Amino acid sequence: MTYTKRFLFIITGILIAMLIAACGNSTSSGSRYGSSGAGSTPTAGSNGSTSIIKTASMTINGKTETILTNAQGMTLYYRTSDTATSVCSGACAQAWPPLLFSGSGAPTGSGTLAGSLTVSTNVNGQQVEYNGHPLYTYTGDTSPGQANGEGFGGVWFVVPTDLAPSSSATGTPSNSGYGGYGNP
Repeated sequence: MTYTKRFLFIITGILIAMLIAACGNSTSSGSRYGSSGAGSTPTAGSNGSTSIIKTASMTINGKTETILTNAQGMTLYYRTSDTATSVCSGACAQAWPPLLFSGSGAPTGSGTLAGSLTVSTNVNGQQVEYNGHPLYTYTGDTSPGQANGEGFGGVWFVVPTDLAPSSSATGTPSNSGYGGYGNP
């Protein structure tokens, strides 16, 4: 019995280390603005409606923030290591499903947002971006109001409504790279 518990503990530790390695340092050879067809097609929070973003108040690191959620109220995240040629795909996207857009036109929020919503074509499909940051949910959040992915691997953070534009966003001047709170 003791050996079984020890074995399960070791296996769990190895799986967690593999997940951190896959999600913290994943890169893709596909282009953010061009379809490469590479990688798997993960299940994601897409729907046919154009209003797919909502806001919610949440306490993050001891401070109440207004954050972005998907239409179902699940917390949205961005990855500080995303660049014009690097998005979470494949095994990474299994843990961090990208927010995909299947509607026509541009995605919108249910209220007024400080930033802009766009869609880029990448290895995941038509992925929604906020101020040039690709958006993701986290499989570790099992219900609305959770933010279990905040700070994960030092690169995953909840999306605040005042997230500064990405330095790689199309047509957006670079100010200091990634903004918002919790940047490494």
